[in-house]
Amino acid sequence: MSALFWVPAVVLIASALWTITASKPVYSVVALLVNFTALAVFFLTLSAEFLAMIQLIVYSGAILVLFLFVIALLSSGVAPLSLGPNRLPRIALPAAICIAVALGLVVAGAAATHVLPVPAPAALRSAGPAGAANVFGSVQDFGRALFTTYLLPFEVTALILMVAVIGVIVLAGEETPYVATRRRAAETRKAMREAIAREGD
Repeated sequence: MSALFWVPAVVLIASALWTITASKPVYSVVALLVNFTALAVFFLTLSAEFLAMIQLIVYSGAILVLFLFVIALLSSGVAPLSLGPNRLPRIALPAAICIAVALGLVVAGAAATHVLPVPAPAALRSAGPAGAANVFGSVQDFGRALFTTYLLPFEVTALILMVAVIGVIVLAGEETPYVATRRRAAETRKAMREAIAREGD
């Protein structure tokens, strides 16, 4: 038990120090991922499996991806980008076929799956260890309640969050956003050459 505590503790402290002392933001994100993983191990040692999974899914899977998007957006535009050929028309048909096949498999799997009866609330609130099934507070109990009883509020919350993200993008964006075209790239290069020539004079 001591090794199960001290090893994640050392990793937790070291990754926290690496997060705030890393020279590049991407390294900080990687260190923060290691920190979240070590924290999830601590939750597992405390028999809090739901908190451990939420730590990995929400923070490591969603928050860190948001950090990466912010880093990518903040670092964009610092160097000129070469415009390549437009590959979207060539991948549109294969992507549509893959999406249709995936949706067909999901529908076929849902039609072939037998729906299990939802147990009574008294059975869900039975006493027992935190990691056991059909115990109040377990992952199975939470998942069953989330995707049966509270499915509609869950989907409405997801829709509201998506609308909020779109609203923030619309409010924070420019009125005339920059569109990377060959003409705009040529104009930018011409303006840079003129600015360099004026500085030389």
